[in-house]
Amino acid sequence: MVQASIRSLKGKDLLWLVDYSVEEIWAILETAKMFKQRFYSGERIIPVLNGKVLAMIFQKPSTRTRVSFEVAMYQLGGYAMYLGWNELQLGRGETIADTARVLSRYVDGIMARVYSQNDIVELAKYADVPVINGLSDLVHPVQALSDMFTIWEKKGRLSGLKIAFVGDGSDNVLHSLLLASAKLGVNISIGSPKELRPNKEILKYAEEAAESSGSIIEFYEDPYEAVRGADVVYTDVWVSMGQEKERERKVKLLEPYRVTVDLMRHAKKDALFMHCLPAHRGEEVVDEVIDGPWSVVWDQAENRLHTQKAILALLLG
Repeated sequence: MVQASIRSLKGKDLLWLVDYSVEEIWAILETAKMFKQRFYSGERIIPVLNGKVLAMIFQKPSTRTRVSFEVAMYQLGGYAMYLGWNELQLGRGETIADTARVLSRYVDGIMARVYSQNDIVELAKYADVPVINGLSDLVHPVQALSDMFTIWEKKGRLSGLKIAFVGDGSDNVLHSLLLASAKLGVNISIGSPKELRPNKEILKYAEEAAESSGSIIEFYEDPYEAVRGADVVYTDVWVSMGQEKERERKVKLLEPYRVTVDLMRHAKKDALFMHCLPAHRGEEVVDEVIDGPWSVVWDQAENRLHTQKAILALLLG
């Protein structure tokens, strides 16, 4: 089954997790585990993508996405090329379709970090090489896969665990966590204001997947109820890039959803705290939590590297 899933991933796009099977997700997680183990055994370069090139298109700035993908390609024996949106002819009016066609003649894969999910879908439609969503306004699949790897690494299992996401219920990272959790049998509770709820299409797909896996999806306006009995407490920034005009409204709505020491004490005693970063300390989370005994955010950030090596190796290999 694992070998069949590995074969099915070759040449596949990663736009969101809706069209990834449970077996394909586990193939990525198992491969990430292998790469991390070999990394710490001293094998820093595993040239399975020797001579291959990844084009990285950035419409939004990044720390973790850029560095982790660039280092991942290097450690796989390949090369990653940074392409700022405004440094390409895209910034001067060339269509996404034409850009996709041209890049497909030069590179073996494209990773793009964009404002609109529609842009990543159009890029994949016209590209002849795998396209990876490094983040869009709708979803962040590479982050969610890395998060699932981190939770599995720390807890030894996924099925039956409970993640509590506290904050903006319309968050793109949450959308991908919803899909991943529902497919893998992880229970997820969302503590958010009623005005900030997930995208209806994403929630529909997640609920359908949950019916098969047994995952439970719950919503609470009270953050303390959301985290009660949680194995993982997760938050993200309240205002994402491109949402600056909504800042005042969202901060006012989300003030009660700050992750504090008191809130963490309502989760399980051995609960983990996770944040995809960058963190706005003092806003969505206090220093005592992100720097405290619950926090695994630095391991979580490192695991972007190992998970993305798995994604690149399986899709581009």
